[in-house]
Amino acid sequence: MLRCCSILLTAAVFLTCSSGVSKAETDPPSFSRDVLPILSENCFPCHGPDEGQRSTELRLDDEASAVEVLSRPGGQDSELLHRIESEDPDLVMPPADSNLSLTAARKQILRQWVEAGSPWGQHWSFERLVAPSIPEPVFPDAPVKNPIDHFIQARLQGSGLTPSPVADRHTLLRRVTLDLTGLPPAPEEQDAFLNDTEPGAFERVVDRLLQSPAYGERMAWDWLNAARYADSNGYQGDRDRTMWPWREWVVQAFNQNMPFDTFTIQQLAGDLLPNATFEQKLATGFCRNHMINGEGGRIPEENRVDYVMDMTETMGIVWLGLTLNCCRCHDHKYDPLNQQDYYQLFAFFNQTPVTGGGGDPATAPSMAAPTPADQQRLADLDRTLSELNTALKERTAAIADRQPEWEQTAISSAKEELLADLNTDPQQRTDEQHDRIRTAFLAADEQYASLKSRRDQRQMERDTINKRVPTVMIMADQNERRDTFVLDRGLYNVPTKQEVTAATPTSLPAAHTREQLNRLDLARWLVSEENPLPARVTVNRFWQQIFGQGLVKTTEDFGVQGEYPVQKDLLNWLAADFRDSGWDVKRLIRQLVTSHTYQQSSHLRMVAAPNSPAEQISEREIDPDNRLLARSPRWRWPSFVLRDQALAACGLLNRQFGGPPVHTYQPPGVWAEPTFGKKKHSRSKGADLYRRSLYIFWRRIVAPTVFFDNATRQTCMVKVLRTNTPLHSLLTLNETTWVEAAR
Repeated sequence: MLRCCSILLTAAVFLTCSSGVSKAETDPPSFSRDVLPILSENCFPCHGPDEGQRSTELRLDDEASAVEVLSRPGGQDSELLHRIESEDPDLVMPPADSNLSLTAARKQILRQWVEAGSPWGQHWSFERLVAPSIPEPVFPDAPVKNPIDHFIQARLQGSGLTPSPVADRHTLLRRVTLDLTGLPPAPEEQDAFLNDTEPGAFERVVDRLLQSPAYGERMAWDWLNAARYADSNGYQGDRDRTMWPWREWVVQAFNQNMPFDTFTIQQLAGDLLPNATFEQKLATGFCRNHMINGEGGRIPEENRVDYVMDMTETMGIVWLGLTLNCCRCHDHKYDPLNQQDYYQLFAFFNQTPVTGGGGDPATAPSMAAPTPADQQRLADLDRTLSELNTALKERTAAIADRQPEWEQTAISSAKEELLADLNTDPQQRTDEQHDRIRTAFLAADEQYASLKSRRDQRQMERDTINKRVPTVMIMADQNERRDTFVLDRGLYNVPTKQEVTAATPTSLPAAHTREQLNRLDLARWLVSEENPLPARVTVNRFWQQIFGQGLVKTTEDFGVQGEYPVQKDLLNWLAADFRDSGWDVKRLIRQLVTSHTYQQSSHLRMVAAPNSPAEQISEREIDPDNRLLARSPRWRWPSFVLRDQALAACGLLNRQFGGPPVHTYQPPGVWAEPTFGKKKHSRSKGADLYRRSLYIFWRRIVAPTVFFDNATRQTCMVKVLRTNTPLHSLLTLNETTWVEAAR
């Protein structure tokens, strides 16, 4: 027991996180790493950013206010230390009735900080993003493939751990193929890799996988979770919607390696780009993926405000890693964000013409979104129709002088039944009679009739295509600007007198100096060099996708309550490199998977105990969660990968790319109860049952039953869920797809 406690204590020293444990007792505490998390958790509820919750005028989130209770030379007469170390229940902080308390270790950190002069700082994620220097190699015998390994191995130094050897080639190929495509390697791909003994064999595999259409399909899944993509509205009724063309846009964007800054700008404000293209407008479907409430009795304005809040908060999580929703009703309790900041961001999205009325799943602004094949066919048909209409006009003009002679013959001989009652003086004919005679005359001309028949067939085909073309909701701003007010407690019908205009938070670098900012300004600000958050947040999510857990474990929260990164220098280097290399996603993914850190074996090894070198212990006792990455992480595949892998392994997988969602197997009656019997599941047939998981119809009110541990797609979610229950095994034993794959 004592030995385990000693080992865990040593591990705590190495794994400095938001727990407030200092790197080593002899090091001066870091404000961002050690002090700020303690103040945030224990002091900010009463002395933090939220003005409405402060018990006094004292603020411990603001240096100018905090200095009066902090520092004197050597920490003498520090009111802060006096209060936290007091044994008087009327004086001690935090007070007993707050249910908060400071451990002896945390009190010691605060004392060391005050005695060092209370050096102030900024929360680490708000600091300017600058690439740190790449460390020198520290393990002579350890492979180093790229700078990632330098940072990882430098962090391992002194921990009692060393890098693991490379995994065997079978494992390595399977790992990278599943990571980059979501599918297992084919037997012939395995044979080719095992037989490729030339240098760079693994890198060639990576390059091949990055060019596979399956790469975009795998990358899109996590983005769909973040974007709350679904094929229905949600809420009562849960009407079906056709947002899948936007899903296609996402897959293609990843496959074409669209730079992430462009990817960002087009989804938030593609409609505002000069001469916006069809694809740029389609991209803004990202914003319209929110749920739509069509329940009876709902007030349209209440719905509309909900939609705008959803767009605002989704943007905040995806690009800033901040919990903006905390500021709907009050100033943030922990982060430097206030309610005014929230509604200034809200104002960027508050200009859409959406009224919130009804539950139409194609609420304007919207547009027709034909598939590329239909787009090409429609363009061909339009060109053909134009040519045929021109030919018809020319033929009409060429035979016009023959009409009088034809009339005499046709009417007198009654060859044309339509003209039998028209033996009328031409000057006395009605317009209707003139039209009938002209139509009959033209129809009697073989060349004209042939041209018209061809034209009518093309027009019928065009109409048929247009009827099946989906309508996709997109973004647009109304002509007349809508005023934005701070809402009291976030209530749609209780606006305060405080009017705001679109602007970015004052705690982050300013966006622009123009008076009226729009979504395009917001999108460009997000990916500007001055903004320290989006590159860090984005790189962290890609790291989470490849390594199973982010360098910052709280993927959704880079604020003060989020985790302090164990590998902060690595995160900063990757983020700066990603930004400075043109936001190149494939380049980043290639960096991650070609590192030695990624290619390591995942086997646990025995190492010397930190306090007793002669004794051997498992690596897990030093680094239980493998945050130092001395070995490759082990983690469960997500359920959508498990399903696709099963279908691929047994030869059932239908690799058709793109298209509308399909309806795979599910138990009867799953949709009945939540939709009051109005939605009935009509199962797809044949090969459609075995499409990739990406293409399964996603009913928002009850997700596909074949998946577990996935985002519900009702709101934005970027954190990976992993559970381990018997239900997982029961599903794979009994779900029809799995049974058929097993057979």
